[in-house]
Amino acid sequence: MYQLLSLIIGVVIATMISVNGTLSASYDAFRSAVIIHIVGVIFATFLYCMKKEKKPLWKQGPLWIYLGGALGFLTTVFNNFAFEYISMTSIIALGLFGQMITSALIDSFGLFGMEKYPFRKSSLLGFLFALVGVCSMLDFSITASIYAVILSIGGGVTVVLARTVNSRLSEKIGALSGSLVNHLVGLPITIIFAFFCVPKANLFEVSPTPFWAYLGGTLGVTTVLLFNIVVPKVSALNLSILSFTGQLFTGIFIDFLLGNDFSDASFIGGIIISVGILLNFIMDAVHSKTVPN
Repeated sequence: MYQLLSLIIGVVIATMISVNGTLSASYDAFRSAVIIHIVGVIFATFLYCMKKEKKPLWKQGPLWIYLGGALGFLTTVFNNFAFEYISMTSIIALGLFGQMITSALIDSFGLFGMEKYPFRKSSLLGFLFALVGVCSMLDFSITASIYAVILSIGGGVTVVLARTVNSRLSEKIGALSGSLVNHLVGLPITIIFAFFCVPKANLFEVSPTPFWAYLGGTLGVTTVLLFNIVVPKVSALNLSILSFTGQLFTGIFIDFLLGNDFSDASFIGGIIISVGILLNFIMDAVHSKTVPN
């Protein structure tokens, strides 16, 4: 069930990226981020008010469990900077590489108080397939800027850190409340950056945009909520690869529906990674049958 939810998370993320991309086309990256967070806060607050049992949002510790929203903003900044220098396909591939390495470390050492998932030899083949899939998605644009490459990998690192931190907070206040806090923390950060980075004459300018393009914040809340549910149940590495696969093929499907071109490298890389996932599940099934409980 949780593996299926991991794939669904990827579907939601891909849909969210498409919706947010439409909004960003009408506004700029910073103003659209503010709108997305405002909608997310309103939606999460509405859901929170529907809850019967409510725990205090801000009286938990340690303080670092409240940094999920800030880490999510860093992911956006890293990717936006890298996009100016290297291709989107390479950003996706390098981001997944960052996710895989960070996830493997969290799994192996139980960092941030997460459950340990020791790396087994039976998982090595699937892991290698995933790495080959990542490499097949890279192109020569990565030679343009070493800083963009580092930031793309950093974007993958912050994705894993954000969902891990949010999960630890959700353990204390609940998955839905954790999603609300994530957006409440991210909102003032996006407002501050928009104030200093957007020309003052454009700050409050309203652009003609389809109404559904404003719904990205609701999908963002849903994504964080699903992550809060799944993270404690699935290894960080499997979650990264499964959600990435769902995101990649949903993105290709959306591009097909919209008549947009999609990268052959992304499709081939996704196939290779999917084969690795299948092999990993087969190895896990064999391992669980041969090792007594």
